[in-house]
Amino acid sequence: MKPYIIGIAGGSGSGKSTFARRLKEAFPDHVSLISCDNYYLPHDDLPLEKRAQLNYDAPEALEFDLMVRHLEALKNGHSALCPVYDFTRHTRSSAVTEIESRPIILIDGILIFHDPALRACMDLKIYVETDADERILRRARRDIRDRGRDLDSVIHQYLSTVKPMHNTYVEPTKVFADIILNGGKNEQAFVLVKTQIAQLLSEQV
Repeated sequence: MKPYIIGIAGGSGSGKSTFARRLKEAFPDHVSLISCDNYYLPHDDLPLEKRAQLNYDAPEALEFDLMVRHLEALKNGHSALCPVYDFTRHTRSSAVTEIESRPIILIDGILIFHDPALRACMDLKIYVETDADERILRRARRDIRDRGRDLDSVIHQYLSTVKPMHNTYVEPTKVFADIILNGGKNEQAFVLVKTQIAQLLSEQV
């Protein structure tokens, strides 16, 4: 049986990545996880100051074709060498991560439902909907703690690109979702999806 691919989308800071990681942790030997964040296009031809000013919340910032090729490889039982994005340098690092083909493949990202070819790879599509105030607070904490940003740069990026791109590109894709969750920390929803994965795994034995 080919791997079952679950897409988990939602706005920046919605909790989608946390939701995906919890599912991965629940089935560590049976689930592989791909983060769309690693598929931002490299811009090594630009100086750091210019890279920092690019719009990373629009579809053209991502290499959807590579994501599709990797999911197709995983569906066919092959591993995929996924890029690793360095958010402190605003470009890809020299490292790659080998993703193994496993019975369940999770892919999470803000725009994974935008691309028709990528959507077509997915067997189940989940959209995590979270209040905008909560999303910006989570994003600010993450960017300052993990990505070397200061508060002013986080606020500027949110107002100039994150918020308008969310309204233009991200939120409209929830029409493609099979399931819409109220928040990434929705415990009942987590249990339901976890139970469905357990059922899928039992059928593959």
